[in-house]
Amino acid sequence: MGAFFSNVAAVFIIMPFLGYLAAFILIKQFSKNHKKAVHSAIDFTTFLLFLSVHYTIVAIWKESYIWLLCLFALSVGVVFVVIYWKAKGEIIFAKVLKGYWRLNFVIFIILYIVLLIYGLTNSLVQGLS
Repeated sequence: MGAFFSNVAAVFIIMPFLGYLAAFILIKQFSKNHKKAVHSAIDFTTFLLFLSVHYTIVAIWKESYIWLLCLFALSVGVVFVVIYWKAKGEIIFAKVLKGYWRLNFVIFIILYIVLLIYGLTNSLVQGLS
């Protein structure tokens, strides 16, 4: 039974879009609110994208750079808080956290797509030579 759950988790980490779809469908069924389902699925997928980027990096370069990903995410958070503070003059923790998490979604989805394309191209080139 444990192997089943680890296999399901691995599929969602390898293909975070399936995780988004599954979370969206489940939340939409329970809440009947489309907007809440989209936002909650994005929040869940952000965590999956972070893991996906990490494991894609490990697959491409055979090394773990999770410390660098964490440092990058924290740096983005610091910059986001400073920009929010400059724009609004006041820091509302819940809004800052939500905005930061959604910004991470955008950043990590871009990283995931770039790494996926790079990894596929790299393995194709290595396979041809």
